[in-house]
Amino acid sequence: MKTRTRGIILVAIVGVVCALLIFYHFFMQGLISSMMASQPRPAIGVSAITVAAVTWKPGIDAIGTAKAGMGADLSVETPGVVKAIAFVANQKATAGQLLVQIDDTVEQADLISAEANIKLAQSDIDRISALVRRGASPQATLDDAINKGETSRADYAKLKAVLEQKAIEAPFGGVLGVPRVVVGQYVSVGTVVVTLQDIDRILVDFTVPEQSASLLSKGQKVQFGVTSDELEFSGNVTGFDPKVDPQTRLISAQAIVDAPVGRILPGQFLRLRVALPEEKDVVSVPETVVIPSLYGDYVFKVVTEQPVEGVPEGTQPHQVVKQAFVKIGRRDGIHIEIAEGLSAGDVVVVSGQNRIQNGAAITIEDDVVPTKPVPENGVAQ
Repeated sequence: MKTRTRGIILVAIVGVVCALLIFYHFFMQGLISSMMASQPRPAIGVSAITVAAVTWKPGIDAIGTAKAGMGADLSVETPGVVKAIAFVANQKATAGQLLVQIDDTVEQADLISAEANIKLAQSDIDRISALVRRGASPQATLDDAINKGETSRADYAKLKAVLEQKAIEAPFGGVLGVPRVVVGQYVSVGTVVVTLQDIDRILVDFTVPEQSASLLSKGQKVQFGVTSDELEFSGNVTGFDPKVDPQTRLISAQAIVDAPVGRILPGQFLRLRVALPEEKDVVSVPETVVIPSLYGDYVFKVVTEQPVEGVPEGTQPHQVVKQAFVKIGRRDGIHIEIAEGLSAGDVVVVSGQNRIQNGAAITIEDDVVPTKPVPENGVAQ
């Protein structure tokens, strides 16, 4: 009986001790929470900007290939041996200038013979015509002589054309490339001897998605550049195809570039932007402001926190961030249009988002924006 009583007392003591420990634990947790609540939250330094309504310059971004206004790879039209090369690399050629001469010795001799045949045929025609007028020769003989004369002239014209083909001339003015043949080399039909490019006028072939077909028009302003960040050259759209390629779903277009000679070369890869009409009062922010997530795109908006009673005025934070979901629109490579979720005048975090979360206390350390700023005239490119 005494043993049973001792066991009950021991269990009671253990229960009391456990209860006291649990009470102490929760009491300390509450005390710590109360003390933490009375302490100001540490503020995190971020960079922020004020959202502005700007003039938006929309455009169609594309890539293209430059080509000369007139350009061709000059090739051989009739086979033979190269007799002379009458140009040097990078020479400025004029229309009709002799560039390469193919050996035409045989054709020159045949041409002399053809000229003699024409003279002989004409003499026969004159002699037989006189006989026909006197009735001493039939008309058929005269007709046969005339046919021979026409054949002689045709042979002469054919030889003359071959001689012209063996003298390769510049069909238009432009800059010559390096010679592709050497003197003494036998060349066949189609052998390229030199490239000729009129680089005073540069065109750019490019394509745009079919959704942009209705936005294209002749004369539109276009900016060109080697990279999308530096579109330093300008020009205009000269035309576009009135159909969509069913394989690529793209529309082919062409523009002319107003660039100094030599700055853009035929065959060069270019990035371009076709300008569209300006739109005023568009809310936009730098791309670094918007954070994508599985639940949508959002930004951290800076708001002023209401003062907390019982906490000294100088020790509590006044600025916190609130997560705000936004609906984004167009992009221009630097800025993003905000269709919904922000208004002009809102302050948003532009850098340091990886160190904060919803409701975090912040301090705005500076106004440095890690991207290209909106120009002073308030125009977003």
